[in-house]
Amino acid sequence: MTSTLANTSAAKGGWGALQWTRLLVLSGNMLLDAVEVSVILIALPAIADRFGLTPWDAQWLMSGFALGFAALLLLGPRLCALLGRRRVYLGAMLLFGLASVAGGFVAGPALLVAVRVVKGGCAALTAPTGLALINDLFPEGPERRRALTVYSLFGAAGFTAGLLLAGALPEAAWRWVFVFPAPIALVLLLCGLYVLPRPQGDSPPRSPHPTPDTRRPALPRPALLKRGSLLRSALGAASLNGTYQGLLVLLVFQMRDEFGWSPWRTALALLPACVPLALTVPFAGRFIARYGTRRLITLGALFPLLGYGLYLARPDGSPYALGMLPTLLLVEAGFCCAFVALNAQATAGFDAAERGAAVSLYQTCVQLGAGALLPLVGLLLTHGEGPRPTLALITAAGALGLAAALVRRP
Repeated sequence: MTSTLANTSAAKGGWGALQWTRLLVLSGNMLLDAVEVSVILIALPAIADRFGLTPWDAQWLMSGFALGFAALLLLGPRLCALLGRRRVYLGAMLLFGLASVAGGFVAGPALLVAVRVVKGGCAALTAPTGLALINDLFPEGPERRRALTVYSLFGAAGFTAGLLLAGALPEAAWRWVFVFPAPIALVLLLCGLYVLPRPQGDSPPRSPHPTPDTRRPALPRPALLKRGSLLRSALGAASLNGTYQGLLVLLVFQMRDEFGWSPWRTALALLPACVPLALTVPFAGRFIARYGTRRLITLGALFPLLGYGLYLARPDGSPYALGMLPTLLLVEAGFCCAFVALNAQATAGFDAAERGAAVSLYQTCVQLGAGALLPLVGLLLTHGEGPRPTLALITAAGALGLAAALVRRP
């Protein structure tokens, strides 16, 4: 059993090479998912130029991934119950790698969007399943908290890595942003085949008269959103993720069209939108213990709203240091405050049997925030008069996130 393996590791007084390898393999999916978002973001203008796409057309490469992610999240717990977490994790990683290779060879934008939807669906299976396997392999307490910190750190660092990688690629080599995750996925798959355990309880029943599966998780039910803590967290996270990605899509096109910046310069300009989170994730637990989730989530909604309002009110022609940079820093300050706190509040008050279902609903809402807002952002960028209508939409969505944080419901 996985709990036995975890307890054995704890009894030996620390993690050996095997436990570290398992943790790195399971955290690697977070790195891939974050990279997958940021590399496509930087490549959007080049892809739009190659196929003659408007921002409305191009944004589907971003929102398609989010919608594919949201579509399969609710199915993940049932697949894990039927096939086992190990099989689901490794199978989704294999499909992710194959879709990455396919992305380098498809001939049109519709197929590129389809590839992104498939990869989003794979991420919906690897991310929560990897997290569940970590919970199995590392005993509750300091060891699990340490493992979850590493897991979160990989996700935060992955966005930065993706920006730098995409910026370093020449515009003519934009197809490589689709292909390069394939070897990473292959390494994670091969390592996972050797190091991820095959616990007896993680295999589907083999008997012709199987006993009831007592490990089958509760299926996500929309009724769970009646719990105030989960609903507020879901709305706040949907707003934070949707407005963040919407702002970044706006900025990459603005940097290209108004400033004439190269992908590399654009990537460097966006670093303030991701580096601080990677630096503060290891201390998130201490922040929550000291300030509480409610206060951090409120600040996490307020700071981005101030940033959006500042950018909306800026004079035309404002330099980067007086316009984009303060906005990016304020938005990232919101992530530093609320990223972990939202996750913690979402599952507060749920027992172990319902916690997995609550997490799936919460993560679905996070992705739907981007999936719903990005098409509107693309539409306004294509047909609006300059960036201000888009910024007004993003600011309004940020205000909804702050309202959700301020509502007092049990």
